[in-house]
Formats: sequence, structure tokens, C-alpha cells
Amino acid sequence: MSAEEKEPLFGKKEKKLLTDPFWDNNPITLQVLGVCSALAVTTQVVPALVMAVALTVVVAFSNLLISLMRNYIPSGIRIIVELSVIASLVILSDQVLKAFMFEQSKMLSVFVGLIITNCIVLGRAEAYALANGPWKSFLDGIGNGAGYGFILLLVAVIRELFGSGSILGYKLIPQFAFDLGYVNNGLMVLAPAAFFLVGLFIWIQRSITKKLVEED
Repeated sequence: MSAEEKEPLFGKKEKKLLTDPFWDNNPITLQVLGVCSALAVTTQVVPALVMAVALTVVVAFSNLLISLMRNYIPSGIRIIVELSVIASLVILSDQVLKAFMFEQSKMLSVFVGLIITNCIVLGRAEAYALANGPWKSFLDGIGNGAGYGFILLLVAVIRELFGSGSILGYKLIPQFAFDLGYVNNGLMVLAPAAFFLVGLFIWIQRSITKKLVEED
């Protein structure tokens, strides 16, 4: 195959793999996957960001490894192989967090380990990595991890802002608002707030998507 005939590393298809999960095929708002962690780790922005990065690393590299092995995995044990790869990457990520970001690791508690059971990771391995090449599978993992992280951070920003009046330790709601009677919303620090917000985002995304489809 000549150089001209080779597919570019970042052609339209590759860019689509990175951008689609943000809106057109978001793993949380459209596929409704990974919702449990969205409820549990979004009281503050920092743990949500760390969780998003950890999941992105796991899904990207699990996709890559499974794609590299796809022609050698017997179909009867493919789930076992996929889970073994995912579990190894999760353990590695957890150890890195404990070594270099111990406080954040404590805040996330068991939820990093529960990435093993996150439907996004196994779902992308089954739906994409087993049928596509390593590079595209890697990009698909990054795209889906980033799409997941986008919703996670959006929920975390709203919860931290209205739950504590600040983001990343910076007070954003001015003191005069509190002097006039404003109080932080205690609901935002509870899990039901994340449930309501995720549900709201799902409704908004699907309503807009449906409207665009009807206009087309």
C-alpha cells in the first residue's frame, strides 16, 4: 500500500471516535452507562476529575490490549480475558493513585476498584475493541472516557458550587448573597442530587437530539 493510500492517524473517522462520545453517543446521557460512579464521586470536582482520568486510562489501554489480542482470544473465554485485562489495569491505576495521590485515593475509596464493573469499560471492549484495530480502539477508549468525564465534571461543578459555594477551594458565591439570606443547598452534597442532575442532562440531551432529528 502506498503512502497516499494509507489511512491518516487523525482522519474523519478517527476524529469522530474522539468527539462522538461527548454528545451524539455519550456513555452516560445516551447509553446510560457508568451512572453509579456519577452519583458517588461528584460531590467535589477533584475526585470527579481523578475518577474521570482513571477510567479514561483504563478504557483506552484495555481497548488497545484487547484489540491487539483479538485474533488470539477464543470466543468462549473472551469475557474472562477482557475482565483479566481490565482488572490488571484497574489495580495498576489504583496503586499509582495510592503512591502519588494518596488523599484523592482515600476520597475515592472503593470506587476506583469498581471501575472493573463499570459497564463502559467492558462494553467498549466487547462492542469495539474485538472488531477493530489497535489505534482506533485506543481512540475509542479515550473518546468514551472523556465523554464520561465531561458529564462527571459537569455534575461535580454544579454540586460543589451550590453545595459549598466554592469550586476547588475558591469561593465563587459572594458574601453579600449570604448576608441577604442565601444558604448553601444541602441537597447537593447528597447522592440524590447527582441522580436528579444526571436525569436532567439525559432529558436535555435527548430532547435536543430528538429536535434536531425532526428538523432534518
